[in-house]
This record gives sequence, structure tokens and C-alpha cells, in this order.
Amino acid sequence: MNRRLSTILLLAFVVALISSYAVYRIAAAKMHPASLQPAATKILVAARDIPIGAIVADADVTTGEWVGTPPKGATTAKESVVGRGVVSELYQGEPILDSRLATAGSGGGLAATITPGMRACAVRVDEVVGVAGFVRPGMRVDVLVSGTAPGAAPADGPKVKTLLQNIQVLSAGSDIQKDAEGKPVQVSVVNLLVTPEQAELLSLASNQTRIQLVLRNPLDTDTPKTPSIAMASVLSDGTPAPKPAPATVHRKAPPAVEKTQEKPAPPRVLLVQVINGGKHSEEKFPESK
Repeated sequence: MNRRLSTILLLAFVVALISSYAVYRIAAAKMHPASLQPAATKILVAARDIPIGAIVADADVTTGEWVGTPPKGATTAKESVVGRGVVSELYQGEPILDSRLATAGSGGGLAATITPGMRACAVRVDEVVGVAGFVRPGMRVDVLVSGTAPGAAPADGPKVKTLLQNIQVLSAGSDIQKDAEGKPVQVSVVNLLVTPEQAELLSLASNQTRIQLVLRNPLDTDTPKTPSIAMASVLSDGTPAPKPAPATVHRKAPPAVEKTQEKPAPPRVLLVQVINGGKHSEEKFPESK
């Protein structure tokens, strides 16, 4: 066998070896796809559905495998989640994230759902104020107040004004769970999530005026500026009120100054004193002009 033929056979053998290795890798990958998947991480997940306001118990937590990068806030330490309140409902098998739980030591119930820096303000409602029972937790409302402003003219009557807009409802009565079906439930008190300044406004308004809640679409975040409306403008038929006639002012003429006739000055009198020995006498003579 000559040298040229040996070289060709050697190259053919190398190419066949490389091709066989490539085919083997492709076939192995198809037969064992799990070997190419990323590693799974064990994290804590909910063992059952956990409602808002509940305290996480040891039986509520289990371990599950998460393929790939774990979500932000996931944990593997059970002691870091047990005993904390739930601020957003957790479903079975869902990872327990730190953002879905209240701060450690803050407890559960309604207080755990209050955002830091905000306040829960209670508003007494009836069938009218509570929009016939359709105000439920998680919904958004506007707060209207009506009454007579101090110092207002009696002819204007009471006024109505939009006090707050796009306010979240924390609870309807003792219920802090969202109702997906939207069934009406009549309650006596509704808790609203407001700032401390808004809480002061609501407290003052509840004592001095009548409050009414207006239900709004949660996707509608606009807060238009609306002027207050007086009862006089509601009952008006659109005809402008007649302008009052200008008042006529009668001015008295100053009293006329009477002209007095000047009296002629009396004539001057010359006094002459006559001394005759021990006698003295006086004589008066009118001055001649």
C-alpha cells in the first residue's frame, strides 16, 4: 500500500470518528433531555389556600422545587414566614414571597393589610352611602360630602363636594376578603385606606356633614377637579337671575346762604373836653365828612 492511499484512509477514519461522536451526542440529548435542564431549587410554597389577614402556621407551608432561577423574595427558611400575616391571598402551590407577607411582629387581620404610612379610616354607611351593599374590599370609591357651609347665604341651600377620589376599600364590616362575584352585602361600617391628612378630613366631615360613597372602576385612575354644587343651582331652570336695580341715592342740596345787607357804619363822634377853672365838662360833636 503506497503512502498516498494510507493518508486518505487515515483522514476518512478521523472524519468517521468525529461524525459518530456528534451523532452520539445528539441521540443522547434526545434520549435524556433532563440532563440539559437547569438545576431545580427547593423553596417554600403554600400547602393550602391562605386568605388575607391570616397568620401563616407551620402546617400552611411546604417545600417545592422551582426549576431555574427562583422568584425574587422566595425563601427556604420556614421560620422566616411562620407567624407572619398575609397581606395578599396565597394559593396552594404558590411560592411564598416576602412581599406577600406583613412585617414580622405586626400580626394579622386588618392591621396587617395597611400599607406603611397609610391609615384605615372607618366610615358609617347605610344602603345609600354603601351603594346598596356593592362596596366590597379591594374596590375603589370616591367620597362625597354634603351640607351647609358656615356663613353661607340661606338662599343657596346645602352644597355637595367631592372630598376624596380613588380611595381603596380595605374592609366591608368585618370582611376583608375580596368578593370575585361582586355580590351585595349590607354592612354598617366601611374601612377606607387613606393618608393621615385624608383621615383628618374624613373625621371632620363625618361629624359636620353627610357622607356618601360613589363606586368607580378600579382601572379608572383619573382624578378630575369638580366644583362644588349648591342646591340653588340644582333647582335652577337655567334662567339667569334678574340683576337688582341700582339704588337711587338722593342727595340734599346744601342750605342756601342768606345774603345779609350790610349796615352802614355809625358816624364817628368827636369828644371835646372843656376845662374851666376847676370845672370840667365834655362836649360831643359828630365828625363831618
